[in-house]
Amino acid sequence: MDLPNLSKWAKIKGIDLLGTGDFTHPLWLEHLKSMLESAGNGLFKYNDVHFMLTAEVSSIYSKNNRCYRIHNLIFAPSFKTVDKINKALSKIGNLHSDGRPILGLDAAKLARIVFDIDPNCMLVPAHIWTPWFSLFGSKSGFDLLEDCFEEQAKNIYALETGLSSDPAMNWRLSALDKYTLISNSDCHSPQKIGREANVFDCELSYFEIMDVLKKKDNKKFLYTIEFFPEEGKYHFDGHRKCKVRFSPAETKKNNGLCPECMRPVTVGVMNRVDALADRKEGFIPKGAIPFKNLIPLDEIISDALDVGKTSKRVAKAYDDALSKLGTEFDILMHKKGKELFSALPEKIAEGILKVRRNECVINPGFDGQYGTVSIFGKPKKARVDPEKSKKAKNKKPAELADNEKQLSFF
Repeated sequence: MDLPNLSKWAKIKGIDLLGTGDFTHPLWLEHLKSMLESAGNGLFKYNDVHFMLTAEVSSIYSKNNRCYRIHNLIFAPSFKTVDKINKALSKIGNLHSDGRPILGLDAAKLARIVFDIDPNCMLVPAHIWTPWFSLFGSKSGFDLLEDCFEEQAKNIYALETGLSSDPAMNWRLSALDKYTLISNSDCHSPQKIGREANVFDCELSYFEIMDVLKKKDNKKFLYTIEFFPEEGKYHFDGHRKCKVRFSPAETKKNNGLCPECMRPVTVGVMNRVDALADRKEGFIPKGAIPFKNLIPLDEIISDALDVGKTSKRVAKAYDDALSKLGTEFDILMHKKGKELFSALPEKIAEGILKVRRNECVINPGFDGQYGTVSIFGKPKKARVDPEKSKKAKNKKPAELADNEKQLSFF
């Protein structure tokens, strides 16, 4: 997870702009400063890949006699600004520990610190529906953004859907209509970058991208690339030990109790969305930025070959596909069916097209149990006996003109 490997995999995936992550960590910041070259517009370059200075901060604090745990992303346009932010935050908590810094700092006060240092910064609530650490988390979050950020709410322009939600889930809350929804990978290895991403048609500049996000410009912000949120391990309600998985409606029907042990079920993300939503499923707000659900190419190959995704057969087929057809995003989204079938084994080509059409079988995750998405038939029963599978809704992605300029931002 250093710059040489991140830039290498960005090119393999077809990504033009990466967030650096962790600019609060002194050793990582030293690595960034020693290797990144300024692009002169708030972005930086390494090996012909652009980078934006970003970090994620965990705030754990008490407010109104309740404990809140909120994660926020910070975007910054310069190392000078980053140094000032780090100096301020180092007085509050330890920035030397690995991982995101954990600070006893109210999210509203964090926003105030960041914007007082540089109004060109952007603060984005991270993975906003994750149960334990997020803005709307069922275990430790708020019901309203304004309650969290107080007078700083006026400076919040974007929200991150995270792996646990997609835009369709967020569209059910009219209170979120004014915010731009972005999507970023929570990657812990270079190979996993781009599981989620944002696709722009605009100048490759920090200030231009921030302007697009602030204005929710759907002519320049084309769409987001989304993980299937059902794969999250707290999507539905249930009890893993009892092998009980409930939709929010089923939980309500059973009075919130597990029929096997008669204890309360663990409540998941969809239940929390249901609790705060003022719209029915399927509503699309005016001016909404579209999205596409994708499955990484190695997982499609793994499903097609019916072998583990870390197997040598998958690695060889993946490399062969790239050598013949270009980047992973090109293969997943843009290559025509004729090109896919002429260059790839038939079942792999078929799998790519099935994902584009959202023809997948999904078993949602629940109570700490990851969900499963299968392209060719029902998922295996390796982790838990599945109940009835449901097919993903056919959300047809917006087609892009061949001549559109696309900038993929992770």
